[in-house]
Amino acid sequence: MNEEFRQVYQFRIDLRDTRPPIWRRIQVPETYNFHDLHVAIQNVMGWSGEHLHEFYVRDPFTGRKIELERPEWETNISDWLKPGNPRASYVYDFGDWWEHNILLEKILPRKADVKYPVCIKGKRACPPEDSEDFGWSEGESDPEHFDPKEVVFDDPDEYLEDEIRLKEELGLL
Repeated sequence: MNEEFRQVYQFRIDLRDTRPPIWRRIQVPETYNFHDLHVAIQNVMGWSGEHLHEFYVRDPFTGRKIELERPEWETNISDWLKPGNPRASYVYDFGDWWEHNILLEKILPRKADVKYPVCIKGKRACPPEDSEDFGWSEGESDPEHFDPKEVVFDDPDEYLEDEIRLKEELGLL
């Protein structure tokens, strides 16, 4: 990931169809591509990235929601998400179909003393992977607990090889 950037994108990410809401607010470098954003979402939601996922964006010319078709590691978020086109969605785990609303809230200047990406706020724990109907089993973590200070962000490049290999095996590349 390129460390040379001047601005950060602040997103609010909401896991759809949850009451009370499960959401996160993150700030990422303007140089992020959609693969980098995928890994950041996995990290803030507490998931492991073991399932397929897709991004849907609004075509800036037609306004229609479309699946991001170019390889996400070659597609910069700043090419699609802008103040005039601030929304996208992210689906993780096609079996459980966990859909997330992504909203670009603002573009901010980079702070020299902050290590990006960073989670600055959020509410409630995400359900464990492969749980049914967003349910928690007895003995699992507290569904009300979320502390942004506990989020650890992984290096997206470490995930890229595995993701490419999986998509090639499934004939998606």
